[in-house]
Amino acid sequence: MGLSQRLEIRQGQSLVMTPQLLQAIKLLQLSHLDLVAYVEAELERNPLLERAEDEGPAPERDTPEPDGDGFDAPEPEGWAPAEMGADVREIERDLDTRFDNVFPTEGGVPERRDAGGGEPLTMAPGPWTGVGPGGFDGEEPDFEATLAADLGLHDHLALQLEIATQDPLERLVGRFLIDAVDEAGYLAESVEGVAERLSLAPNIVERVLGLVQGFDPPGIGARTLAECLAIQLRERDRFDPAMQALVSRLDLVARRDFAALRRVCGVDEEDLADMIAELRRLDPKPGRAFGGGPVQVLVPDVFVRPAPDGSWLVDLNPDTLPRVLMNQTYYTRVSRAARSEGEKAFVAECLQTANWLTRSLEQRARTILKVAAEIVRQQDGFFAHGVSHLRPLNLKTVADAIGMHESTVSRVTSNKSIGSARGVLEMKYFFTAAIPGMAGADAHSSEAVRWRIKQLIDGEGRDILSDDALVQRLKVEGIDIARRTVAKYRESLRIPSSIERRREKMAMAMA
Repeated sequence: MGLSQRLEIRQGQSLVMTPQLLQAIKLLQLSHLDLVAYVEAELERNPLLERAEDEGPAPERDTPEPDGDGFDAPEPEGWAPAEMGADVREIERDLDTRFDNVFPTEGGVPERRDAGGGEPLTMAPGPWTGVGPGGFDGEEPDFEATLAADLGLHDHLALQLEIATQDPLERLVGRFLIDAVDEAGYLAESVEGVAERLSLAPNIVERVLGLVQGFDPPGIGARTLAECLAIQLRERDRFDPAMQALVSRLDLVARRDFAALRRVCGVDEEDLADMIAELRRLDPKPGRAFGGGPVQVLVPDVFVRPAPDGSWLVDLNPDTLPRVLMNQTYYTRVSRAARSEGEKAFVAECLQTANWLTRSLEQRARTILKVAAEIVRQQDGFFAHGVSHLRPLNLKTVADAIGMHESTVSRVTSNKSIGSARGVLEMKYFFTAAIPGMAGADAHSSEAVRWRIKQLIDGEGRDILSDDALVQRLKVEGIDIARRTVAKYRESLRIPSSIERRREKMAMAMA
């Protein structure tokens, strides 16, 4: 077998993942907040990009235009610059100063350019032109900057610490403990951990923690729920031995095991009902009154509204679409001024990036609109009648309908939401699993079945529906579902079991 050399030409297709393509794929799955941050960074980096803003007509000026001499204020009586040169110099000699050096020419004050030549006065522009006695920092005054900020939980506790003790050591330990309090008002770090960080004895930290736990709101700085409730009960002078026993067995309270609680507390049914009602009036999260982090409002990327002919209109939300333009005029000027090879390469890169970004944003908007329109078409029953008419849907069905890859649809629906008369819902909400129907009937959406289970439990009267009873009710309605699936959906809705619901109704009857 001999070896030989030859030339061959082969033709094939392959997908090359260029950096631009990778970035375009990344833009698809960004939320509108992340997209705005990305575009802002590109605007800072690329001088050829500029924000596209809708600018209205310029406001008309109500003030009169300046006169031809450049100064529209009337001149004081007797003021004649061309005839006062000698008098001014005489006053300067008497006062041992010079009037034309009192203010710099760029200070924005009337400047006499030629005292003896008769040239009219003009206003020399400067950073202090038109500024009142308050000064000028380069920006317009911001009224919102003068408003008082809301007092946070840590600041509220720190102010009380300054009043409660003058001991520097106690203030130091108190600040550490206050900083370790989470948004719910609980101490997120152990006393031993704080003591080890400060190289102090744990009993010192424990003493200061007792001081902090006496601050407002009651229950602050607790390490457990039982301790939080105990602090509030002591504040109300209600922490007697029976209540102490009740707080120590909150697990029985959660299970509504009232018979065991009566034995533990040594009280009758009426006293136990009063004690449980007292517990319900307490705040298990005392820190939430001061709020937490900023609430992120879910802004819809797409709006759905009914059309006059009964169909649905799908529109993009313009507030979630950053608009950028490439400044062709500036590119022409900069490219002509570029001299070195490095400058030319930088300008060319900026041009390529600007063109790619504008095209990618436009393509992203079209893709979102296309996917959202297909979701609305598939789930038109939901928008017309509610959750009970939600249909089973998966990514492949939408991808095949619009001629896209399943992964592209997955990226588009990530971190996106649809706003309609039924609220603002994430696009992922409309993709649900299928629950088979009875005797070959149409499948049901898992979300619709979950909603139906909640309806049945909310409508139960004295007869509490067990999971088996729920299965029978659903089978009558044509839904073939297992008992373990009903239990899983019930737990996902945070609905207690039938035994716990029965105990809860007994407790409400006693109250």
